[in-house]
Amino acid sequence: MKKNVPALALSMLLALGGFRASAQTDAELKRMSASQAGASPLFFDPATEKIPAIDPGNFSDARETVVRGGLPNFFAKIKAGKPVTVGLIGGSITQGMYCYRTQATQYIQKRLPDVKFNWLNAGVSGTGTDLASCRIGEQILKHNPDLVFIEFAVNGGFQPGMEGMIRQIIRNNPSTDICLIYTVLNPQAKKYMEQTIPEPIQSLEKMAAYYDLPGIHMGIEAATLEANNKLIWKGDTAAIKDKIVFSADGIHPLREGGNLYANAIARGFDKLMEKTVAAQKQHVLPTAIIASNWEDAKMLDPLESAQFSKGWTRIDTKENAKLRQFNSWFPYVMKCEKPGAGFTFRFKGSMFGFFDIGGPEMGQVTVTIDGKVVKMKEASGKGFRLLNIDSTGNELVNRFNNFCNNRYRGQYEFIETTDGEHMVTITLSGEKADKAKILGEKQLQDITEHPEKYDRTVMYLGKILLRGELIKKEK
Repeated sequence: MKKNVPALALSMLLALGGFRASAQTDAELKRMSASQAGASPLFFDPATEKIPAIDPGNFSDARETVVRGGLPNFFAKIKAGKPVTVGLIGGSITQGMYCYRTQATQYIQKRLPDVKFNWLNAGVSGTGTDLASCRIGEQILKHNPDLVFIEFAVNGGFQPGMEGMIRQIIRNNPSTDICLIYTVLNPQAKKYMEQTIPEPIQSLEKMAAYYDLPGIHMGIEAATLEANNKLIWKGDTAAIKDKIVFSADGIHPLREGGNLYANAIARGFDKLMEKTVAAQKQHVLPTAIIASNWEDAKMLDPLESAQFSKGWTRIDTKENAKLRQFNSWFPYVMKCEKPGAGFTFRFKGSMFGFFDIGGPEMGQVTVTIDGKVVKMKEASGKGFRLLNIDSTGNELVNRFNNFCNNRYRGQYEFIETTDGEHMVTITLSGEKADKAKILGEKQLQDITEHPEKYDRTVMYLGKILLRGELIKKEK
């Protein structure tokens, strides 16, 4: 075995009670890591991944899949011999190559070999249902899905965003079926062994029940194996050889952990196929549970929505080596490296924001609302990002953070306003942040060796985010 290889690259999982030992190659692990950085291709074909098929096995727990109204329209369309489009939206566990998505979709496709499937991967690492409710229209709904799987429990399961997505799906097409799938953190998984359901999944299940949607609890089998001393939730696969190592970081499954998640979906899919009455049934929109849900959220093209001052340049991401990885999110970005340059848009609503790219050269911006530069304080919570206007806050919004260490990554901000019509201007500041301090002592190697990469002030704008309606710019 090679020495000095990161523990993640030493994924050797031994057989336990029917589990077969398997090793993941360095190349495969690089693909797994890459799949959670940048933007993964939106359309994917699980059949192209040459990995062993999962076996749902004999595990049984009545709590694992809650059928409710099932997937009637999806199965009716399949019964009629028509092609189907399936979208998956979530965080890094959905975006990742082998965290469940590849194995589970392979299983479904092989389970129905005569069906023509189109698959959509709208997983975005490090994000919650707030951003998802903005991007679901462009990344999922415009492709007319027949079924949407939603995964966000491990990212906080922000309920207003979740209900906003559900309502957007139904409003877009009442025949689109929806299934909530619940990933877990280790402390949450232990709750299953106490015969209860973890938070925030309890709240999400209440929402699923209200809208008559199925839900699949993906972590019960892994929790049971851990309780029986056959699985370690977080560990070094080079050191642990007598148990399944679910993940290297406690969150993102290695392939065998992903297999356990996928097994739950496979069993759930089979149960839904057995219990669902395959007949057309329109989903209804009852009164919202949360009056302030994010049903009005959207993601907008910058050049179609805003006026840009001099100093901004359109960069086609597919033509740019470092930004090409974001092409499936942003066909282009607006780049600015001139302090004082800004972009302006008008909207009617209660919140706005931007979806941009973080990296070593990122700078800071100021926000002007209705002609006044505002100060802001962070009011983010579990599963959502938010800046509130506060006179004791900071005028600068820093686009550089500790994830920008020698890498590029999607990031976003939301700023709440009073409900009404507003004119907003975002301006690049010339004031530089203390990037070495932000990175901390453990991340100083690259900035020390390549200070020129960091000693810049840049913004890459991908999308404008809104809760409300854009007031069209004058031509």
